[in-house]
Amino acid sequence: MSQPLSVGVIIPSRLQHVADGAQTDRYFVDRAITSALDQIAVAEGRARLTFIIGIDADADIPVWLAQRSDVIWARSETRSQAGALNAGIDAAADRFDYIAFLEDDDWWDRNYLTWGLNALKRYDFVSTTQLEVDENGTIMRINDFPTPSGWLMPSSTLRRVGRFDPTMRWHLDNEWLGRLGDSGLKRCHLIDALAPATFAMAEQVRPWITNVVRFGGACLELQRHTMLAPLVTRLVHARSGMARIAADRAFAEQSAAEYAVLTRRYGRIPW
Repeated sequence: MSQPLSVGVIIPSRLQHVADGAQTDRYFVDRAITSALDQIAVAEGRARLTFIIGIDADADIPVWLAQRSDVIWARSETRSQAGALNAGIDAAADRFDYIAFLEDDDWWDRNYLTWGLNALKRYDFVSTTQLEVDENGTIMRINDFPTPSGWLMPSSTLRRVGRFDPTMRWHLDNEWLGRLGDSGLKRCHLIDALAPATFAMAEQVRPWITNVVRFGGACLELQRHTMLAPLVTRLVHARSGMARIAADRAFAEQSAAEYAVLTRRYGRIPW
């Protein structure tokens, strides 16, 4: 039997409790790690996971997490998403065959790594759609924007594209995707089995799929998997970045200013 592929899973985390303000031992990051370890690719011995958790400079690490042998802690010098992500990237270095990102309040379907690793036999980067749910587990929608929780790539791709731009607060994922899209690397965006069958149909009922194609770069292709739902579940809650932008005018202005920078830099808002 061949050796399992080593996958470094970079998780930026504020070490927040699942229930806001609750003093329990249930953290978002616990749930994210559990979903990753439940992967069929792990059970079959195809993949071996190590979690690189990027945290703020002054974060307190829970004891039971500090004791895990499959976790590498990467302490940022700042208190920002970019800082936590870049600390994780630096700690991962060249230790792994593949790199995945998983935001700590999201989780993966058991088939996620199977589909992603199979796609990477022909591509240099894989992204995918997400199923958005609220804190009660109610399904909100399918989100076709490629958030980092659905990114999987060989370590060589991450080395080529580089770290996240620390000047970006809200749209650092768009900025990173802009560099990826202009790099010439081959990218696959996985869509669910119920996604529209044609580009024209997608424009009518799920136009964000067409945004991925138009703004993802010249080397992007769509691929359909056979699962009825997306391979990543994204939690929509009041503490998320997008919710804060919607609720705070100053944050909304910062978001618009970053979009303007991206448009000047790349000629588009990258997807």
